[in-house]
Amino acid sequence: MSHRTMSSHPPRRVGKSLPRLALAALLVSTLAVGPTSPSDGAPTPAAAGGPSTASADTGPTGGATPSPTPAPATSDPAISDRTAPAAAAGRTAPARAATPDPGTPAAGLTTGRPRVRSTTVTRPPKPPRSRCGGSLALGTVGTCAAIVDQAQDLWTVTTTADSDVLLVQLGRSTSRDSVGGRVTDAAGREFCRLGVDANRCRVGVAGAYRITLQLPYPTGRGDYTIAVESTRSPSSCGQFPTDLFHFGSPGITVTLPAGVAARCHQFDQPRGALVRFADPGGPRDIRGLILDGQHETLCDLSYGGGDCRLDRPGPYRLLSWEHYGKEGTHLVRARRMSDPVGCQSLPLAPYGDPGSAVNSGATPADDATCHTFDTDAARPLLVRAVSLSNSSFDWQVLDDTGEQVCARADIPVCAVPAAGRYTLLVSGPLYSDRAHHYEVALNPLDRSDGCAPTTGYAAWDQPALQVRQNARVQTNCQPFEGRAGERVIVSGATWTLDRSGSRICTEWSEEVGCVLPADGTYRAISFRQWDPENPGEAYPLAIRRISDPVGCPTVPLGGYGAAPSGTPTPVACRTLDIPAAGVYRVTALHGDNLTTYARVLDSTGRTICGQVRCTLSAAGRYTLLTSDDATSTTEYAVSLLPLRPTGCTPVSDAGWRDAPHRGRIEVSGQIDCLTLPTPSGATMATLLPVDAALNIDIVDADGESECSLWWYTWYGCRLDGPAPYSALVTGQKWVDQLSYTVGFARTDAPACPTLPRDTTDTSVTTGPDRLAACFTVPADHAARQTLTWARTSGTGRARLTVFDSAGWWNCGSDRVTQGTITCTLPPGPVTVLLDADGNNATYRLNSQAAGTP
Repeated sequence: MSHRTMSSHPPRRVGKSLPRLALAALLVSTLAVGPTSPSDGAPTPAAAGGPSTASADTGPTGGATPSPTPAPATSDPAISDRTAPAAAAGRTAPARAATPDPGTPAAGLTTGRPRVRSTTVTRPPKPPRSRCGGSLALGTVGTCAAIVDQAQDLWTVTTTADSDVLLVQLGRSTSRDSVGGRVTDAAGREFCRLGVDANRCRVGVAGAYRITLQLPYPTGRGDYTIAVESTRSPSSCGQFPTDLFHFGSPGITVTLPAGVAARCHQFDQPRGALVRFADPGGPRDIRGLILDGQHETLCDLSYGGGDCRLDRPGPYRLLSWEHYGKEGTHLVRARRMSDPVGCQSLPLAPYGDPGSAVNSGATPADDATCHTFDTDAARPLLVRAVSLSNSSFDWQVLDDTGEQVCARADIPVCAVPAAGRYTLLVSGPLYSDRAHHYEVALNPLDRSDGCAPTTGYAAWDQPALQVRQNARVQTNCQPFEGRAGERVIVSGATWTLDRSGSRICTEWSEEVGCVLPADGTYRAISFRQWDPENPGEAYPLAIRRISDPVGCPTVPLGGYGAAPSGTPTPVACRTLDIPAAGVYRVTALHGDNLTTYARVLDSTGRTICGQVRCTLSAAGRYTLLTSDDATSTTEYAVSLLPLRPTGCTPVSDAGWRDAPHRGRIEVSGQIDCLTLPTPSGATMATLLPVDAALNIDIVDADGESECSLWWYTWYGCRLDGPAPYSALVTGQKWVDQLSYTVGFARTDAPACPTLPRDTTDTSVTTGPDRLAACFTVPADHAARQTLTWARTSGTGRARLTVFDSAGWWNCGSDRVTQGTITCTLPPGPVTVLLDADGNNATYRLNSQAAGTP
C-alpha cells in the first residue's frame, strides 16, 4: 500500500496529542499514493522523538540499499507550501532518525514498512449517476425524465417464451439528446442494439433480459420513454371478429397510447386464405406483423397494409404499432380475397341489351367492392365497367385462391384459364373521399348469345348499318361471313373476333384493313360511351371488302384545264380505270379545294401508292380509298391525270416585256397547264399580282416536279430536268373558283435594257398588262450599288430584286411604295427586276455607286 509522505519539519513532542496523530496517520495511510518500493528513492519519515541520522533501508530480501536520494520536485501545493519557507531561509533540514534493525520496532509512529514521499494526491472520479431503470413489465411504458452525460440506465424485462421476438419502442427525447442501447442476458451476452423509435430484438431462452440505455456522447442531457411487447407471449391480445374480413365491413378502430410498443389482436381464418389489410392512411405511420399459430412471422405489413397468405396453421395474430410511438387511433380494415364473403353475384351477360346481367356498385373511399361469377370453361371475357361518377377506377379478376388473373388495362378483356368461380374486384379512385358509383357487366367473347343476324359484305355505295345502345354497359355483336385472304375494313367496331373469341388484326400495319385468316364466321364487337341525354342513340357500323370491292364509283382518265373526271360523291372509295401502264397524277379534293388523304390499292387491297404521284404497272382497275373509315359520307372529287402534261397553253418567259397570261379556275380540283419556252439550266421567277390566290408548280417534260414558284417568286427557280417545262396552276385552299393573272421572267441575264447610272432617273410604268420591269447592270458596276425607287403616280406597291448572272437572288426588298437598298454586287452583270402588284402606277428608279461602308 502507498503511504502519504510525512513533513520534513522536526516532529512535535508526543504527549496528549498522540492519539490525534495516530488517527491522522491511519487516515493518511489509506489515502496516500506514490511509490512503495524502497528503490524509488523517496525520503523516509524520521522516527518520532529520535535523533536525525542517515538511514539504511532493507529490501524485501533483507539486503542493504544505498542511502536515499533527495526527493524529486513536486507540484502538490500542500507539499510546496510546507517546504518553501525552509528553503528560503537557508536552513538545513533536520537529520533523519536512524533506522532500527530488522525486527526491532521503531520509536514513535513508525511501526511497519518505511513510508516514502508522494508527488500527487488523485481522488477517484465519481461514478455516473443513473436516475432511471428497474423492472419493466410487458405492455407498459417506462418514462425517464432525465439522463445525463455517461449515465447508464438499466431496465429489466422478462419473457416467458423461448426465442421470443421483443418489440421495443424507444421514445425520442423531447428536449435534446435521444438515447440508444443494447439488450443483453444476465451473462452479458448481447442480442441486439437499439435505436430510437420501433425496434425488434430476438432473444434466447425464456427469462430476464437487461436493456441498457445511454446517451451517444460523453456529455449531454435527454429524456425518453421505453416500452416492450412480446410477440410470443404478449401482455394482452384482443380478438377480431370473423366478419372483419367480409367485404362491406366498416373495420375496427385500434387505439395506441403514446410510447406503447404494440397492440395484439387474434383472428381466425381458413388456412391458405389470402387476406388484404388496407393502409389506414392518415398522419400516423402504422406498421404491423401477422404471426401464425406458432408465433412465427407470416407477413410484415408496411404502413399497416398489404396482402398476406395464411399458409401455416393458426390461430393468427396481428401486432400493430406506430413507428414513432405517437398516440392515436387507426382503422383496421381487412378483406379475405380468396373465397370472399359479401360479394354480389354477377351472371355472364348476352350481347345486346344485358337485361338483369348487370351489377351496380358503390365503392367506399379507399376501399373495394367485389362481384363473383362462374364460368363453365376457359374463355375471354369483356369487362364492361363504367363509372357513374366520371372518375377513373381499377378492377382485378381473382381466382378462388385470391391470386390475380388479370387487371384493368387498355384492352378490357380478361382470359380466365379454367372453369370455376372468380371474383371481380372494383377499386375506387385513389385519394378520393367519396364513394365511387359504377355499373359492370361481363360478356363471354367466345359466345354469340344476343348477336344480330349474320350478314355478308355491304357494297360501298350502300348506307352503313345503324346499331343502337340501349343500356350503359351494353355490347353489340354483328356476325359476318368471310373467306381466307379477303381484306376487309370493319368500321364503327371496337374489335373483330374469330369464332373462338380471339381478336384478329390487332398488330399495327402500314396496310389498310384486315386480312381474314380462314373461312368462317367473324363477329364485329362494338359499344359506345353512354349518353344519358340520348339513350338508345344509334351509331354506324360498316363491314366492307377492299379486295375486289363492290359499289365504288368509276373514275376515267381526265385532262388538264378541265374539271376532275371523278365527280363529287359521298362514297369513301373510287375505281380508277387505267388505260395503260404509266405514271399518273392522282388527287382527291373536297368541294372547298382541300386535298384529302388518299391511297391507291391493287385488286387484293394492298397499297400501291399514295397521292399525288402514282406508278401503275399495268392497265386495269385499281381502287382509290380516301378514308380507313368505311362509314364515311364525306363528299369529294378525284382528279386522275397523266403525270406528263398534255394540252398545255404556251406562255412567255419574258413577262417584263410581254403581257401576262390570264385564265380561270372553274371548279375544285381543276389543274391548268402552261408551257414555257425556257431551256434547261435556266433560272426563272413568277410574276403575280399581290392578291393572287394561286399555287404554281413547275414540272419538266416527264411531269416531275422542279419547284413551286409561289414560294420561289423572287428567289428564282433553277430548271434542271428535261425541257419543255410546264407551269401547273391551281387555286389555293378554300378557293375553288377564281380568275387569275400570271407572268414568268427569266432571271439568268435576260436581254433586259441597261439601267442608267448615277444621277439619271428611269421611269417605269406598270399595270394589269405589265407586271414588272427588267434592267441589266453591266459587269463594270461598282462593288456596292444603291438602288432607289418611288411611286410617282397611280396606286399599288412594287418590290425590287437583284439577281446575279446565274439568276440567283442577291438582294431585295418587300413590296413598298418607295424604298432604297444598298447591295454588295457579285462580279459580272446583274439583273434588276421591279415587279409590281398589277395596279396602274408609275415608278422612278435610280442606281448609284455606293461608298465603302
